[in-house]
Amino acid sequence: MMKQCVLALVAAGLISVGASFAAAQDNPPNSQQSPPAQENGMRRHGPQDPAERTAELTKKLKLTSDQQSKVQDAFQSERSQMESVHQDSSLSQQDRHAKMMDIRKATDAQIRGLLDANQQKKWDDMQARREQWMQNRHQSPPDAGSAPPQQ
Repeated sequence: MMKQCVLALVAAGLISVGASFAAAQDNPPNSQQSPPAQENGMRRHGPQDPAERTAELTKKLKLTSDQQSKVQDAFQSERSQMESVHQDSSLSQQDRHAKMMDIRKATDAQIRGLLDANQQKKWDDMQARREQWMQNRHQSPPDAGSAPPQQ
């Protein structure tokens, strides 16, 4: 009886290990997968695609097709400027950060100028929440970070 129980446990263990390996074989390595925008409530790091950002704003602000085109152009311009600053090794980290903040502010102002009064109010609320999240993030201990609030 004891041998049968041990054999059953060993067989179950081998099956579960085998299933894990089989599942791993079906999934491509992480370097080949594009990360989801959100996973388990956590936002991914790194720049978001201008088309994704535009789609997000379209949903939140109900952008017209003309606004969508102009907003996506603004995000694309911001992205290319940010990449240039990021690659500029002649800048100190502090200067690089300051330039990136200037680019972000200019893009935010450009987008706000494309919005109607109702959209501008929602945009301002979104920006205030983002600013509050950034302040809280920089004041909290490094391990206590959390995802930004849903806008």
